[in-house]
Amino acid sequence: MFNATLFGTSFITLFVIMDPPGTVPIFLALTSGRSRRTRKRLAQQAAIVSLAVISCFAAFGRQILDYLGITVPALEGSGGLLLLLIALELLTGRADQPSETTDVNVALVPLGTPLLAGPGAIVAVILFVQRIHRAADFLAVAAAILLVHVVIWLTMRYSVYIIRVIKDSGVTLVTRIAGLLLAAIAVQMVANAVIAFAKTA
Repeated sequence: MFNATLFGTSFITLFVIMDPPGTVPIFLALTSGRSRRTRKRLAQQAAIVSLAVISCFAAFGRQILDYLGITVPALEGSGGLLLLLIALELLTGRADQPSETTDVNVALVPLGTPLLAGPGAIVAVILFVQRIHRAADFLAVAAAILLVHVVIWLTMRYSVYIIRVIKDSGVTLVTRIAGLLLAAIAVQMVANAVIAFAKTA
């Protein structure tokens, strides 16, 4: 039988951590100046990249971290520093320059990872995989991961229609707000990593 309890727990946890609605302003900011068709393509690519990363860590996450000698706090700290660099570009306006946006696929970094498939989601998936003992458990976790990414894709894809309402000036405002939020997320990730290191020291 399908493990509905494990499915519900996995889906809600991943939804809260990956926060699809919260990615909307950041997605709009990072794709500023691009066509609606390009934004839709980037939304699809970001969801696929995140799904691929999460699935990879679901299958081999513990083995990968152990083999490389990487701790979860180190993973979280590096992800926070990467997001902080992106946030600074959004806050200073560098991400609005054509040279900053035309040659970089933001669907890979920072959208796909570490924003969506970040340390929190990766650790959560690894923990849920450890609770798999039968086929029903596997289906529950797999379905939760897939459904969360469908929601992420739909959220980003239809966020492009917000552009029609807020116009270019609104996008600039959203970009600055997104940069501030992303910076806060990055600092929190680094702080969590430092606290975790301090506890193990």
